[in-house]
Amino acid sequence: MPWWDEAYPKRFDVSTLSKRLDVLRVEGNHFVDSKGATQVLQGVNISDPDKLERGGHFTRRYFEEIRAWGANVVRVPVHPIAWRERGKAAYFELLDRAVVWATELDLYLIIDWHSIGNLMTGLFQHPMYDTDQQETLEFWRSVSFRYAEVPTVAFYELFNEPTVRRGTLGAAPWGPWKALNEEMISIIFAHGTRPIPLVAGFDWAYQLGPIAEQPIARERIGYVSHPYPGKTNAPYQQHWDEAFGFAARKYPLFITEMGYMDASAKGAHSPAIDDGSYGKRMTDYLAEKGASWTAWCFDPDWPPQLISDWNYTPTASGAHFKQVMLARKGGAVAPTPATP
Repeated sequence: MPWWDEAYPKRFDVSTLSKRLDVLRVEGNHFVDSKGATQVLQGVNISDPDKLERGGHFTRRYFEEIRAWGANVVRVPVHPIAWRERGKAAYFELLDRAVVWATELDLYLIIDWHSIGNLMTGLFQHPMYDTDQQETLEFWRSVSFRYAEVPTVAFYELFNEPTVRRGTLGAAPWGPWKALNEEMISIIFAHGTRPIPLVAGFDWAYQLGPIAEQPIARERIGYVSHPYPGKTNAPYQQHWDEAFGFAARKYPLFITEMGYMDASAKGAHSPAIDDGSYGKRMTDYLAEKGASWTAWCFDPDWPPQLISDWNYTPTASGAHFKQVMLARKGGAVAPTPATP
């Protein structure tokens, strides 16, 4: 191949992996393995690998502890500021290590473009989230090419939390946002249709209402919600059904962020504050829906924390999610019947 047409970055070298995980795919409203058995993914969010590496915590031991909690999936948030400052090649070295460790430990990965704000106007909640459409599309072009042959990297979460922040970040009509997500998915699928794109709705990835009438016009995808406790109140199940739960009747639903903390805990903030009743209420609800989830966050610094220190001591929320994951029987449940 001539130098001007050489791929950059190069594809991940799958020969370096000790094994290959089974390929997950979408079938109706659930994720399945190569034998067609429904797979419910339950796991945790880590903090940005750049942050973990700087603190000396991005290690195989870290992933071993996550696996010991019963997880079968890890969400990896990549902040635009870290992606730019570390540089593509150096950041891929971090992601490559995560791929190796996760594969060895039978953990699937979600790679998440971790921005919060309005990608339509280019206004974001904080400078750490600043990006634009070109950088976002280029990120997915590079990631989907590099990991096209790696089943461990099973999910691509296209944009963490779309929000107009009560109008302060401008407008984002569903039609243009839908089209932009479809463009991202087309770029990913141009490198292979194995990975599963995950699409979030508005209101900090809480509301999926628009997909009832205008779903993303792409197959083999899942939908995302982040239902923190402060997003609604009683009657919880009714409100959750209206905001996002209805999607599980037709599509795979993946709650890629949830968590809770006491008002007196370090870093307590809205909408994560709760009296402790949210955890069981939410995990029971998701079990009824057959939905997958990753709890936030396996880091003592990023609230709501699942661990209180680097000895991996569970917080109250961490103890709950750990108990639920350890109780899972092989990660499979009977699927909720899909509706046409």
